[in-house]
Amino acid sequence: MMITDVREAYRRALDDFGVLVHRITPEQWHNRTPCVDWDVRALVEHVVGENLWAPELLGGRTAAEVGNAFDGDLLGDDPLKAFDTSATAAVQAVCEEGALARLVRLSFGDVPGEEYVTELFADVLIHTWDLARAIGADERLDPELVEACAAWFA
Repeated sequence: MMITDVREAYRRALDDFGVLVHRITPEQWHNRTPCVDWDVRALVEHVVGENLWAPELLGGRTAAEVGNAFDGDLLGDDPLKAFDTSATAAVQAVCEEGALARLVRLSFGDVPGEEYVTELFADVLIHTWDLARAIGADERLDPELVEACAAWFA
């Protein structure tokens, strides 16, 4: 595996997803995705939601404490800004000193920060393919990121 820092892998995966978000045309927001229950808007909103959770959970709050703070429409009238703002905050949170060593309290139990960030990375990488397919973009993913993700899944 060439990538040894999950924070860098996560940042690169979010960057790749963001490139696609910025290519979405107005008529594509309601395109179906490979995630059968989601259209493009719901898929982007899912990633934005994950991004918004990251600073909270890596900052020491529990899933129960955050509760339903991120329920509802997270994209509003400016989905691009919502994505960009959330991605910046998420990357800042995962790059904070000690973030990977912190205990993250998820709804299903506690995990080390590094495991949580790896899960975020895998999620956004896979959803990058979903978004590319939904908007008719190039579906090839960064081979280094795929290798890193596959090694984690293995």
